[in-house]
Amino acid sequence: MAEPHVPTLRALLARTELRLRLETPEEALPAGALDAELRWVHSSDLLDPTPFLSEGLALLTTGTQFLATAAEPDEYVAYVERLSSRGVVAVGFGTEVVRAGIPPELAAACREAGLPLVEVPYRTPFIAVARANAEAIAAQAYARRSWALAAQRAISLAALRPGGLGAIVDELAKQLGTWVGLFDASGALTHAHPVDALTSEAAEALTDEVQTLLRRGANTGSALHAASGSFSLQTLGRTGRLRGALVIAATHLDQEERGLVTAVVALAGLALEQRQRLDRGYGALRRGVLQALLAGDLTLARRIARDVWGALPGGDRTVAVTDAASSRRAAIFDWLDVRADEPGVEVFYGRDDDQIVVLAGTGGERVAADLAEAFDLRVGVAAVPDDDLATALSRARLALERGTGRVRRFEIVADVGLLPHVATPDARRLADATLAPLVAHDAAHGTELVTTLRVWLAHDGGHEASARLLGVHRHTVRARVALAEHVLGRDLSGFAARSELWVAMELTGAPSISNTSLSAE
Repeated sequence: MAEPHVPTLRALLARTELRLRLETPEEALPAGALDAELRWVHSSDLLDPTPFLSEGLALLTTGTQFLATAAEPDEYVAYVERLSSRGVVAVGFGTEVVRAGIPPELAAACREAGLPLVEVPYRTPFIAVARANAEAIAAQAYARRSWALAAQRAISLAALRPGGLGAIVDELAKQLGTWVGLFDASGALTHAHPVDALTSEAAEALTDEVQTLLRRGANTGSALHAASGSFSLQTLGRTGRLRGALVIAATHLDQEERGLVTAVVALAGLALEQRQRLDRGYGALRRGVLQALLAGDLTLARRIARDVWGALPGGDRTVAVTDAASSRRAAIFDWLDVRADEPGVEVFYGRDDDQIVVLAGTGGERVAADLAEAFDLRVGVAAVPDDDLATALSRARLALERGTGRVRRFEIVADVGLLPHVATPDARRLADATLAPLVAHDAAHGTELVTTLRVWLAHDGGHEASARLLGVHRHTVRARVALAEHVLGRDLSGFAARSELWVAMELTGAPSISNTSLSAE
């Protein structure tokens, strides 16, 4: 954006009809002192007018306040210091009104303070100086309003071009004359203008900040100050349904620029809401394809997927399943869309009840791990056996429920056996009740029925092997087993009764020969 003409002291000095003269040499002034914005021109002959002044104005005076007190040089210095501290950008002295010329003491004090001092000749009324500055302010405001209208028109036309959101971002960057970036719901930079204008450090810092804002879930703005510059961030979408963020490489925007950005945020929000409706339709279609796959109707599922998204993943496939709050699903779906477009990655996803199901071919294990990492999720994973997606999904859900860590693979869960998965509190209570008669008998009579049965069952009911481990005669083992059958009231000659007793001992942690000291009888 071309910078409009800002009202400055230099611009006033250039108005030849005012006949103003800069008394303080420009080389004695701080850099840019003549080009600071001049917000107003005020006149006062008070010795201390600062209570009635604001920053950024020029003060005109005739010097009457110095005549009344026969001012010494120190009073001029104190006067100038008060004005400088208040933010006054220049002093104009009206000559030939109450005294000829500018007091040398005032000129010296202004030179020392680096405050511009201007002579206003007798023929130039103070009101003419104030009017000239007011006209410059009005011209600037008109130029800004005209720019804003033209910029709004350009943004509206950009919205009609193909690739609407990208075109809007490009046009906003051109109008503001700065970098503008669009981030998606996962926090990834999807479009920017100018392209490649960010350093890798700035891009990383912005991505982290955008992802933090999106995780909070509230529609809000933020500012980021980095080594490479300052940025303004604004989330897009409704609270609880954020769809991305708009980032501008600037933090100090004037009213017209803020208005333009607000319009772009509104247009982007509208476009994203329209895309959201389309996403809901695609989401319903994805659920239908997923249900067809689960029902075994592979022909229908493949035909629909091929026509809409391309071929379903093939080869060695895996299924991943995860729970995610509804407020985070849009971001996860956007992330999966991006991954599905990557070379060498085959991904199809859909929703089944409140879970997200991902069918992945090449690169599936990496996608599951990245998904868990990106959204801090727990993900259950299982291989697909012989196109049986329903079995794979049930296994992935078991892994999600029973596994540990972020990525929970069914193969690892299956390796621990069945017992850990049936060791519920209710099962343990039933196991305690099953063994209670044996435990009570051992306590009352000093027998070792529980330990003997544990060893005997571990050796498939073999009396000889059990006796050797227990350090007793085989007939003693046979007698103890018979006594245990009597105490339990059940026949232990069959597999079912023995397996039930073995499970009860596993669930209760009944002692075995490895952790119990036995003496030979």
